[in-house]
This record gives sequence, C-alpha cells and structure tokens, in this order.
Amino acid sequence: MRVRPTRQGSRPRTRTRPAHEQAADGVVLAVDRGRYTCQVAGSILTAMRARELGRKSVVVGDRVALVGDLGGGADALARIVRIAPRTSVLRRTADDDDPQERVLVANADQLVIVAALADPPPRTGLIDRCLVAAYVGGLRPLLCLTKADLADPRDLLALYDDLGLDAVAVRRDRSFDAIHEQLAGQVSVLVGHSGVGKSTMVNALVPSARRATGAVSGIGKGRHTSSSAVMLPLTDGWIIDTPGIRSFGLAHVTPGDLLAAFPDLAPGAADCPPGCEHRSPADGCALDAWVADGHATAGRLSSYRRLIP
Repeated sequence: MRVRPTRQGSRPRTRTRPAHEQAADGVVLAVDRGRYTCQVAGSILTAMRARELGRKSVVVGDRVALVGDLGGGADALARIVRIAPRTSVLRRTADDDDPQERVLVANADQLVIVAALADPPPRTGLIDRCLVAAYVGGLRPLLCLTKADLADPRDLLALYDDLGLDAVAVRRDRSFDAIHEQLAGQVSVLVGHSGVGKSTMVNALVPSARRATGAVSGIGKGRHTSSSAVMLPLTDGWIIDTPGIRSFGLAHVTPGDLLAAFPDLAPGAADCPPGCEHRSPADGCALDAWVADGHATAGRLSSYRRLIP
C-alpha cells in the first residue's frame, strides 16, 4: 500500500486566532486600493487588512486595532486585525435596483448635506435621499446651503420645516465661521453634488487639505474634483470629505427602516396591516388616524412619506 509522505516538522492547522492583546488602537483616515492610512497615537502609518478579517470591509472612520510595524516609516506596513463595532454608518447602493449596499463612512456623528442655492441649482431629490441615509444610519443631519449670496435660502428651508433640521447658509464672499461652529467637537461627513463648493469649504476649514476644486460646467453640472473619501482633522473635531455624487441609491432601505427615525409616528404603525408601506390610508395605513388623534402633525407625516424611498 502506498502512503503519501507527510511534511515533516509542520505545525497542524488550527482555527484558534491570535488574541493580539498588544494591538494598538487607531482610526482609518483614507482607503486606497487595499491600503489604509491610519492614525495611531498621533502618528500616521499605512496598513493592510489581515486575512483573518475575511470579507469584512474597512472604511474611512473605522476604529481599528493594528499590529506589526507601527513606526510609520516610508516602507512600514502594519496590519489591521480588529474592527470595533460601528456607532453609525453612511451607506448607499449604486442605484435603486441594486441590492448590494456599500458602506461609505463609519462612526460619524453628523451628515452635512451640502447643496448650492444656485450655480448649480439645488436638487431636493438628493437632499431627501441623504436625509434618509442619515436617519437610517444613525447620523444627525445638517443642511449646509452654499452660495447664499446668489439666492435666498428661505424658500428651500421652508420645505424642511417639519423635520426640524439644523441648517446653515454660507456666502462665498464671507468666512466659513458659521459652519465651523456646527462642526466643533463632531465627526462630520460632507456629502453633495459636484460643483456645490464642498471642496472649497474643506480647503477653507483645513488649509493643508489642498482638495481639488473646479468650475461648474455650462450646463449647470459640477465636475468631479475629489476622487476618494478622506478624514481630516479640525482644531476641535474631524471632517470627512467625500467625492461629489450624482446619485444616491437606497435599495437597502424600507419604509419601516425610515419610520424608526420618526418617534412621533412610529407607534401609530402598530395598527397597520402586515407589510404596510405607509404610503396611503387607501392601503390600510393607520398613520393618518394616528395624526388625526393628535399624536403627530400632518406636516410630519407628509415629510415622512416624501422621504420614503
């Protein structure tokens, strides 16, 4: 009988993973083709994801544990061995027909939705979708309206009165002190269409960022200037700049997911039929009766239904 020879001196494979008890805590500042720029104890270093993490994604804002070469030299390469539980996530899909969701940013406190009042004109569809992403992902939304020297912000703000949004309007001919006050002590992620002045704002807040800026095209559309998300330090907080976007898919969001962000309306859904999408009383939705009984305002229900993906 032939017996296949065995390798001499090799250790048997085991499923026991190392504990990495001496791993250093860090935060992911940028992601680029499988390499992660991390801050560890005030130092900036490059890391790769350890194989033991499997398919777990690592995104900007993740709090991680690292081992290996933590010196931060030119050729140093550490390994990310753990990802801490996320307190919030900003996620989207490629479009509304794509079920594959993608996490863009983790652990941010607030989502700053940047929209220009003119050149290019505001697009409420993207604002609404970003609001949904903020509510579902556990982020506090902040509406930042740029180019307030070109148009009055009051008409646009009136559309969101019933949501009680925090909002700030900034002019191109003035400083960004007003928005800086809203960012103090927070981890804030900035999202908006290309050309709305997001990168200009980032460069004013963090002069060392040197984010690329560009003019708006003749057809009122901005050109993509930032190509990847990056986390930048303020004197008293962090901002995460993201590439300009033209679409924000919400295939992963259900009406029930969104309803959880409306605590004045959510209890009224107890009398809705199974699988109710809360779009109309004609479908048996009980939210209209809940409002009629004085538990919430009609404006809040209207705002909720406008945001349903």
